[in-house]
Amino acid sequence: MGRQMFTGLIEATGIITAIIPIKGDVRLVVQSETLDFTDVALGDSIASNGICLTVVELADRRYAVDVSRETLQKSAIAHYKVGDMLNLEKAMKPTTRFGGHMVAGHIDGVGVIDVLKKDARSIYVELTLPSELMRYTADKGSITIDGISLTTNQIKVDKNRVCLNIIPHTAKKTNIDRHWHRGALVNVEVDLIARYLERLLQGNAPASTTAPNNGGISNGGISEILLRQTGFID
Repeated sequence: MGRQMFTGLIEATGIITAIIPIKGDVRLVVQSETLDFTDVALGDSIASNGICLTVVELADRRYAVDVSRETLQKSAIAHYKVGDMLNLEKAMKPTTRFGGHMVAGHIDGVGVIDVLKKDARSIYVELTLPSELMRYTADKGSITIDGISLTTNQIKVDKNRVCLNIIPHTAKKTNIDRHWHRGALVNVEVDLIARYLERLLQGNAPASTTAPNNGGISNGGISEILLRQTGFID
């Protein structure tokens, strides 16, 4: 099966009805009254809170997916419980309108909501990321949180935080109203283009390059020096 892609535009929500440990892995059973199952088949991919998972069972508006130990370690799934609501998106088709941004469904890390408050009709959120992910963020950049394509208002590098404003429509159509609160853990996928750009600029250098004078790559990231050397900026 080729790589599946998503847009970060949530199609529906679902409720976890069972969490079944199986030989060190986990099987999740998700019930959704709003997801269109007419074109879902065994083996299809559904992004569940941003995690690309393969459907292994289908029945009566329910589907089951197997979650590997790698995914359990890299995502917030280990903290889920029966009754939790998930954001759902089926994999893109060639005819799908591209309304969000490129989302792979591969979680890069877990973030923590540190600030959540009303901002007029919106919700203002500050989310702390693992420090190694901050180099892939930018003011007015794209980021995927629990499968939702969002735009960062601002980044606070000194605090490893990204700042977001959630409009009422997004909050109601996703699990934000129900599950987001201070201290909540969320799945984070950084901008795929930023990752590919970093790798392109590194060339054959190891992705984890950390040498202090390595042509502008600091801690494996992209610096202004490197961008000038490669002609991306004057």
